[in-house]
Parts: sequence; C-alpha cells; structure tokens
Amino acid sequence: MTASNTNKVKKSKSGEQIQRYAPPDMKIPTRLGGGVLKELVEQESPSGKLRRYALAYINAAIFAGDNGRVLGYDNAHDYPHRHFMGKITPERDCTWEEIRQKFEQEWREIAMQYVNGG
Repeated sequence: MTASNTNKVKKSKSGEQIQRYAPPDMKIPTRLGGGVLKELVEQESPSGKLRRYALAYINAAIFAGDNGRVLGYDNAHDYPHRHFMGKITPERDCTWEEIRQKFEQEWREIAMQYVNGG
C-alpha cells in the first residue's frame, strides 16, 4: 500500500489542516504472540497538536472480551485512556511519541509472556 493510501490531509470545520495516518492493520506472526496491531492518528498541521489517536493490540487467544482487544490507548470520549483486557483507566496527556513508545513496549511484553506460557 502506498503512503498516499495511509496519509491523508483534510480540513477541519475551523479551516485547520488535519494530517491523518491510518496504516493497514499489521498481523503479528504466531511465533511472536500472534494477533493484530491497529493504529490511527490525526494531528493538526503545522502545529503537530494531537487531535485523535487510537492504538490497539487485538489477540482473542489472549483475551476474548472487548472484541479481542488486549491493550489499547485512545483519546475517544474527550480524555486519554488505556484499555487492558476489558478494563479502562485514565491516562495523563502525553505526546504522540510517548504514547506510541509505551504502547509498543507493552504489547511486545504481553505477546512474549503469552509465547512463553505466562
């Protein structure tokens, strides 16, 4: 898939440019825990202000509830929060880079625990 299919620019009602990044879902190989990663981020341009985001690690073999969402971070419902195996907890506001890094580390740890029988 080309970058033009995953990166889009749109204008908000107030006329701001919004950069939208939504890559195709990424399948995780079974040997690395299996499942799927989903990602969406929208930022104002040129300020880079984070408008909307959603990250999810889906793996029904680890957790069947919440449509298989083992781990997720998003700012829907007007506040940043974390989903973990059906439980939602508020999160502090962070930069996109901090959120992405935290998510990346956590889903890998969860997947490796699953692979190792834990």
